[in-house]
Amino acid sequence: AFLPAFMCSLKVSPLIEKISDHKDFKKLLRTRNNILVLYSKSAAAAESSLRLLSSVAQEVKGRGTISWIDCGDTESRKLCKKMKVDPNSKEKGVELLHYKDGAFHTEYNRAVTMKSIVAFLKDPEGAPLWEEDPEAKDVVHVDSEKELRRLLKKEDKPLLMMFYAPWCGVCKRMMPSYQQAATELKGKYVLAGMNVYSAEFERIKEEYNVRGYPTICYFEKGKFLFHFENYGATAADIAEWLKNPRAPQPQAPETPWADEENVVYHLTDEDFDKFIKDHSSVLVMFHAPWCGHCKKMKPEYEKAAEFLHVANDSPGVLAAVDATVNKALAERYHISGFPTLKYFKDGEEKYTLPHLRTKKKIIDWLQNPEAPPPPEPAWEEKQTSVIHLAGEDFRESLKKKKHTLVMFYAPWCPHCKNAIPHFTTAAEVFKEDRKIAYAAVDCAKEQNHDLCKQEGVDGYPTFNYYNYGKFVEKYTGERGESGFTTFMRTLRERDHERVGKKKDEL
Repeated sequence: AFLPAFMCSLKVSPLIEKISDHKDFKKLLRTRNNILVLYSKSAAAAESSLRLLSSVAQEVKGRGTISWIDCGDTESRKLCKKMKVDPNSKEKGVELLHYKDGAFHTEYNRAVTMKSIVAFLKDPEGAPLWEEDPEAKDVVHVDSEKELRRLLKKEDKPLLMMFYAPWCGVCKRMMPSYQQAATELKGKYVLAGMNVYSAEFERIKEEYNVRGYPTICYFEKGKFLFHFENYGATAADIAEWLKNPRAPQPQAPETPWADEENVVYHLTDEDFDKFIKDHSSVLVMFHAPWCGHCKKMKPEYEKAAEFLHVANDSPGVLAAVDATVNKALAERYHISGFPTLKYFKDGEEKYTLPHLRTKKKIIDWLQNPEAPPPPEPAWEEKQTSVIHLAGEDFRESLKKKKHTLVMFYAPWCPHCKNAIPHFTTAAEVFKEDRKIAYAAVDCAKEQNHDLCKQEGVDGYPTFNYYNYGKFVEKYTGERGESGFTTFMRTLRERDHERVGKKKDEL
């Protein structure tokens, strides 16, 4: 359709499709899957919106479609009536509605700026940009490498730059403190932010050693000096640090258990086999330095070792292996969680013992070694409707589902054990709905450590909700079946409302 003659002087992009006929609109919905429609009460009311949308159309060419329906002309009025849209009721006489995959998706209610509309059309399900938050008005938002270089060159004030990813949970938790600091320190310091998740920023990530999110860099007169590495920072912490910026202080390394005074035998890849051969009854604890449960168990294990050391007729000896250092042993004995206790008799592995955590239990069991009850199959080994994900397939798997609730857990965690049956039942309830998934990630597995950290997991269980692979929010509701099902049912009802909305009546 042709634009009115008086509108041509506005330099309205030919990429904007003007629609006035219902059949044409139905065809547009059939052939395009990402459409932003400007409804206006008149051509004059559409003027400023069309000027902005012309630039947007150029930017999203090939990825999104902009269409205009002028409800003021006779033919289009019928279409607007059929669509139950009335821009006259809007303050500026215009309304922006988004259509996705042939149906009404949502009313556009984010910032009416080129950057925000482009970001929306590139990812209609994604979260709003950080700069759309009015509380973040004093953070300098940087979009490109060119802008970053320009800022560093011209800015004389000390500058803190947060390199972040939009899905990063740690970043989201820190943003309120960061933007508060930006407001409180305005005029003395500059606090900036830059989303560098995209592959186009690889050079910047390399230059400033961005290995995870957020990475916060401190600059003076354009020169990078230090990383700021206090992720739990409050606005006050940031202000305090900026008074005396310094390089991150290396933490005093913990003394390895093997170097401490104790009577536990600490074995390595090199001496393990000989030791097991030389001692007829050996209990071995495979541990990791960072493992909290290992640390908790260590004193009990040492007390048991001392008791056995002085006993006249000792039923065995206690040994330990740091599985993070002695990887050949960890691999040979398939160690996937910590602590893992294995019993060796006459040089051969006999049992894996999940239940010995106190001095008394260890000594009692060694005096009468017998097979433990068969272990409960791991959650992921059971036939359920929960999808079990790992680091390498996490993002791709989530992109296939509109709504996914992910439980990040550790098999040893009591709260996780309580939640698992309820989460599993909820997954069963929605197993026929192809748009929904309940998924789980075992954070105790080494292959998932980076993923769990990246997704902001700092305790177990953590529940994150994702929309087509994009992190939306943490689930903090009830951890029973009704909590998990109500959360998902609400999302689906909202979907059905949108599809069934009057605006979708074609």
